[in-house]
Amino acid sequence: MKRIITQTGIRIPLIIWSIAVLYPIIWMFIGSFKTNAEIYANPWGLPESFGFQNFVQAWSEYNINISIFNSLIVTVVGALLTLVLAIPTAYAIERLKFRGSNLLFTIYVSAMMIPMVLGWIPLFFLLMRLNLLDNIFGLAIVYAISQLPFSIFVLTSFMGTIPKSLEESAAIDGMSPYGILFRIITPLSMSGIITVTIMNAIQFWNEYFMALIFLQSEENYTLALAIDFISNEAQYTNNWGTLFASLTIAVIPVIILYAIFQRRIAKGMTEGAIKG
Repeated sequence: MKRIITQTGIRIPLIIWSIAVLYPIIWMFIGSFKTNAEIYANPWGLPESFGFQNFVQAWSEYNINISIFNSLIVTVVGALLTLVLAIPTAYAIERLKFRGSNLLFTIYVSAMMIPMVLGWIPLFFLLMRLNLLDNIFGLAIVYAISQLPFSIFVLTSFMGTIPKSLEESAAIDGMSPYGILFRIITPLSMSGIITVTIMNAIQFWNEYFMALIFLQSEENYTLALAIDFISNEAQYTNNWGTLFASLTIAVIPVIILYAIFQRRIAKGMTEGAIKG
């Protein structure tokens, strides 16, 4: 009886929290198929017919397709560049143990505690000097650097669980340090790499403030900026259906990505929490 009461006491708040989180998403999804008249007449009801006029308007009139392409480039380039920088750095810190490696790791971990907002103004002028301002590739570089501390922190935990005897055997067989990194360490750290990649990709896809600061031309807008533009217009045109459709377009890829890799993410975070 005590166990049932305990489980019920845990599940009820979780169910309430799940409803509170899911209901706005469901309401947004339903609203994306409504006309503006239906949204005002019956905001909480189902649409009379599930039409795609809001999606067509968002795609054609507001150039959501271009914003999706820009967000995709920024996300893919940023995530790959993060891995290119984070994997060798994490390996050097965790395995090579050179003088100052512990200090370097402490600096990376400490950088996770520093608010990114403190670097926005210096980064603005730096990108301007490098002619990377209002450039989606410049934004991707900023994203990658901003997620380096988190990525290195997670990957060092994974690499710490790999037995050193594997590296020693490979070194005896004549394998170079680069061969050990890319042929042994990287495949065995794949759970951590996938976890870091997905977490970073979701972060890059949804990011708004840095894109707002570093991008200026509408043709370079990411999806978050395009939705903000539609939201500002909706306040005067009352075109809420198009806004809901745009939000739905932005949310669905994240939901699908997380649904596919949910177990992989949970497994990766659990394995990375136990450092050998």
